[in-house]
Amino acid sequence: MYANLNFRIYHTITMKKKLTTLLLLLNTFTLFAQETKVEFITPSIVHVVKGKPTETLVVIAKPEQVNVTQKGNETRSSELVVRKDPKTGALTFLNAKGKVLLREKSYSLTGAGKNEAAQDGQPVRKTSVSQTFTLDKDEAIYGLGTIQNGKMNRRGEHKLMEQNNTEDFQNVLQSIKGWGLYWDNYSPTQFDDGPEGMTFASETGEGVDYYFMYGGSADGVIAQMRHLTGDVPMFPLWTYGFWQSKERYNSSRELLDVLNKYRELQVPLDGIIQDWQYWGSNYLWNAMDFLNEDFADGKKMIDEVHRKNAHFMISIWASFGPHTLQYKELNDKGLLMPFQTWPQSGLSFWPPRMEYPSGVRVYDAFHPEARKIYWKYLKRLYDYGTDAWWMDSTDPDFFNPTEGDYQHKVYGGTWRSQRNAFPLATVRGVYDQQRAESGMNKRVFIMTRSSYAGQQHYGSNMWSGDVNSSWDMLRKQVPAGLSFSLTGNPNFNTDIGGFFCSSYNTKGSGSATRNPQYQELFIRWMQYGLFCPVFRSHGTNASREIWNFGKKGETVYDAIEDAIRLRYRLIPYLYSTAWQATSSNGSYMRPLFSDFAGDTKVWNMTDEFLFGKSILAAPILSAQYTAEKIIKSDAMTGWNKEQGNDGAQTGAVDFTQTKTTEKYLPKGADWYDFWTNQLHRGGQTVTLQTQLNRVPMFVKAGSILPLAPVMQYVGEKSWQELELRIYPGTNADFTLYEDEGDNYNYEKGIYSTITFAWNDKSRELTIGERKGSFPNMLAQRTFTIVMPDGKKQTVSYDGSKKTVKIQN
Repeated sequence: MYANLNFRIYHTITMKKKLTTLLLLLNTFTLFAQETKVEFITPSIVHVVKGKPTETLVVIAKPEQVNVTQKGNETRSSELVVRKDPKTGALTFLNAKGKVLLREKSYSLTGAGKNEAAQDGQPVRKTSVSQTFTLDKDEAIYGLGTIQNGKMNRRGEHKLMEQNNTEDFQNVLQSIKGWGLYWDNYSPTQFDDGPEGMTFASETGEGVDYYFMYGGSADGVIAQMRHLTGDVPMFPLWTYGFWQSKERYNSSRELLDVLNKYRELQVPLDGIIQDWQYWGSNYLWNAMDFLNEDFADGKKMIDEVHRKNAHFMISIWASFGPHTLQYKELNDKGLLMPFQTWPQSGLSFWPPRMEYPSGVRVYDAFHPEARKIYWKYLKRLYDYGTDAWWMDSTDPDFFNPTEGDYQHKVYGGTWRSQRNAFPLATVRGVYDQQRAESGMNKRVFIMTRSSYAGQQHYGSNMWSGDVNSSWDMLRKQVPAGLSFSLTGNPNFNTDIGGFFCSSYNTKGSGSATRNPQYQELFIRWMQYGLFCPVFRSHGTNASREIWNFGKKGETVYDAIEDAIRLRYRLIPYLYSTAWQATSSNGSYMRPLFSDFAGDTKVWNMTDEFLFGKSILAAPILSAQYTAEKIIKSDAMTGWNKEQGNDGAQTGAVDFTQTKTTEKYLPKGADWYDFWTNQLHRGGQTVTLQTQLNRVPMFVKAGSILPLAPVMQYVGEKSWQELELRIYPGTNADFTLYEDEGDNYNYEKGIYSTITFAWNDKSRELTIGERKGSFPNMLAQRTFTIVMPDGKKQTVSYDGSKKTVKIQN
């Protein structure tokens, strides 16, 4: 209940033509001796605090001078109105036209912020601070994180938000009405939506602390969130190629043999990843050096990867074995945490022998000195030439928790109070240290298993954890990735094919790749991965390199290769979309309601999404040629607890057959089938002829799509000859972005853009004057313009504006 509320509004007003910050004290009441503070950060963002504010680890924006007016119980900026109920003190947020966006209902605040230990030592789940809001009856809400339940709309959701292997939480929510909310509390938080309202309830805290944002659309809310927490730096150009990984390459020779075979087969590849245990035993866990005898030539291995025009990523963890140098230095300074983590056994074989405990411990990533120590040892791998970091178990793994574990003191609070921000702290530590080390010379690229709000600002891409290999899990990846993107971080990927595929090894160890059930699943997962910012094959139980699925000329092999080759053709579109994410708060993976909120049929659509602004990705997420295998796994770890044999495949499978599928095209645009160029009206479900090697995808009428030549690796061929596909039906524009590809000189304006504009009425394509420049930029190039009817026209371009008339 609200009663006796100290209500203060911080804002700026214009007085005598001079902006002056004032503190207005309104009706004075009391509630548990707390006060409510409402501060306009921008005209569209309001910070609300009741009690003591969170010492934020996330928000980096400083309040602007915002011109507001005060009238009665309302405070108004140019974009938002905050109204206080004179009886209850509850706040209502409205847009500038007076439309109600969100209403507070009630809040609770114990003030203690502590949880007493249970007699058996088990964690005590007790709410310290909560806030309840009232939503419209049919209002759809989205975000929160990568909840693996296959849903987009969070209405009716009941979820304890605590980071784990396969589910990650950012505490960011947005509504179909165009508002967003960030709950700034890092302790485990219960989210509930039901008849009583929508509630955030956190286990630790001395005050309600949240940010209300109004963007008017999904993209608008994302822009507000990035304003608060930081923009998205550019990844290197080569990161958008294909990545091969497995759990794990057992020697440097094995890794190089894989790379060499890709080059021999002429299948495109840009990155290869070394997973764990290159350091040796579990007692040397995460030593950050090649201490395993089979990797004794680690630096030479990296040099050879580079000589083959590929890039090298390596696995690093947030924990250390007791025989490592890091462990000793961190332990001596009290910077290790006491709880159980992975690996629990010091022996590397499975199942673990618990009578030989590993002694591995997680470091206090919140402590500045601990982060410096972490980089001090990681720099050895950096100096060897490592290009990218695979930061595993950044949730981190937290086994058999006790109340004492939660109450353990860390920098800035307790493990409970800081819990969910751990991935942000450890990733930011590596990003900040590498940028300080390399300056403008080398972009940071981090792939991490967990993420918190604001992590998009620190060079990281999150993958969805150790998910199992099933059609059900593939279907869940689509809404999980979209939900993650809606929290402000556009960088998401999954283990293509799922991590655990042992259920498909029906003819011996590693035989899954010759099992038709798994082959079909892997190809469709690959086709979904085509539309993720990072395109990466990884898993255990069977090697996933393309030749394990067959050979060239066979249907399965060719379907995998076709997906990889299409990815490389799309890189000019993808890299230009990356620039939009950096410069204009764009995203790669966008739910259909981002552009078509007026079409209620897309509000909870989980099998289609927009890839950038122009492409509608509609991957096939159900088996067409084989029976689906049902696999059950642990929701927290992703590990298979039961291997199901339901749906076992019998008989031969003819993957050359043509099948059909139905896909919905959102109302508000017309759509071209990417493969056939057939034009479909929006607002209808269409039946498509499908093949194993083709993913259903459409291009919005009124689009320009640049395509590169197929290449073996990024940079093998320049973009001197690009194909420009024009999809008429309405006017269109596209900005092609180019830079040096792997440094931060773009932050100094060293890049170029070319804007293409299609006039649908006159059927003219205007190629604008090139803006900007960078070293080794192409001075001359050709564009081949391709229309849906197949007509082509090639034009030369020297950077000057040019208009091309397209004949009917």
